[in-house]
Amino acid sequence: MPMAVLQSSLYLLVLLSVIFPVAKSQRNQPMRLRFGKNGEFKILQVADMHYVDGKTTPCEDVPSSQLASCSDLNTTAFLRRMILAENPDFIVFTGDNIFGDDATDAAKSLDAAFAPAIESNIPWAAVLGNHDQESTLSREGVMKHIVGLKNTLSRVNPSDVNAIDGFGNYNLEVGGVQGSAFQNKSVLNLYFLDSGDSSTVPGISGYGWIKSSQQSWFQLTSANLKRAYMRQPLPQKSAAPGLAYFHIPLPEFSRFDTSNYTGVRQEGISSAQVNSGFFTTMVESGDVKAAFIGHDHLNDFCGALNGINLCYAGGFGYHAYGKVGWPRRSRVVVANLEATSNGDWGDVKSIRTWKRLDDEHLTAIDAQVLWSKTFVGGLI
Repeated sequence: MPMAVLQSSLYLLVLLSVIFPVAKSQRNQPMRLRFGKNGEFKILQVADMHYVDGKTTPCEDVPSSQLASCSDLNTTAFLRRMILAENPDFIVFTGDNIFGDDATDAAKSLDAAFAPAIESNIPWAAVLGNHDQESTLSREGVMKHIVGLKNTLSRVNPSDVNAIDGFGNYNLEVGGVQGSAFQNKSVLNLYFLDSGDSSTVPGISGYGWIKSSQQSWFQLTSANLKRAYMRQPLPQKSAAPGLAYFHIPLPEFSRFDTSNYTGVRQEGISSAQVNSGFFTTMVESGDVKAAFIGHDHLNDFCGALNGINLCYAGGFGYHAYGKVGWPRRSRVVVANLEATSNGDWGDVKSIRTWKRLDDEHLTAIDAQVLWSKTFVGGLI
C-alpha cells in the first residue's frame, strides 16, 4: 500500500475514533435497568410459550371453531398485544420458551419466539424450562443462543463462579431514577435460576430442582447486594427488595388452599420429588419478596408464605396445553418508588401485580399488592 494511502487511512481511523467514542463504548456496555422518571418499573412475565415452527404449528385446547386458523402466530400476536398494552420496562420469559420435542430447528424457533420482544427494543431476559433443550440444541446451546440475541440481558452463568449447576443463573440490578439520590444504588434486585428439566439422580424420577451450588451463589449474591445497599453513599437499614424467576414450582407451592391465595389452582403442583430447600434459602436471605414461575399452565395463583409471595403466571402459548374457554394469560409486576418530601424519588415503596387475558379487551384481573413497606400480600 502506498505511504500516502496508508497515512490517509490511519488518519480516517483516528478521526472516526474521536467522533464516535460513545457509540463504541455503548456497544461494549450492557443495557442498564433503571426506574423511570415516574418512579415506576414494570415487568411483563411470559410463561410457557411452547413455540415451534410458526403458522404450521397447531394450537392445543382451543374451541373447535378456532382450530383451523390457530397457530404459533396467535402466541406471537398475544405477545405483541401485551407489549403495546403495558409498555413494560422489562420482559421476562420463564421457561419452555420453545417446545423442543416438536421443533425442527431450535435456533429458528427461539428467534421466532422472542421476535416481538426483540422488535420492541425493550430489554428482556429468559430462563430455561424442561422442554427448551429437546430439539437440535443442548441445554447449554439453547442458553448460549438466547444470550446472543439482540436486547437480551440473559447470561449463561455468573462469570465469577467456577462451577454452578445448570445454565441461566444470573442476577440483574435495577437502579433508582436517574438524577435521584438512589441513582447509583440497585433499589430492586432480580434473580434468575435454572430449575432444571428432569432429575439426573439415580432412583429419583420426575422434574429437576435448584441445586446447592445455585443456592450458594444466590446466598453470596444476595449478601453482597445487601452490603452494597447498606454502604455509603446513602446507607440503608435493610436489603433492597428482590424478585426471583425460574420455571419449575417449589414444593412449597402446594401449601396453599383457596383461602390464602389470589387466582386459580386447576391442576396439581408439578414440583420435583426432592425439596432442595431453596424456599428456606430465600426466606433466610431476607430480600426476596416474590418468586415467579410457569410450568403448570392451568395455575395462575399468588399466595404469601413466610413473607414471600409464590406466583404462577398461567399458560401463555397456544401450542401449550390449556383449557378450552380459559384464556391464555400473562402476569405483570410493577414496583413503585416512594416520593420524598423534597420532590425526589426514594427506595421501593410497593410491589403490585395483575394478569391480563388474551381476550378482546386484554382484560386485567386479580390485581393485588405483593409487598409494601407496611404490608405483605392481599387484594388491592
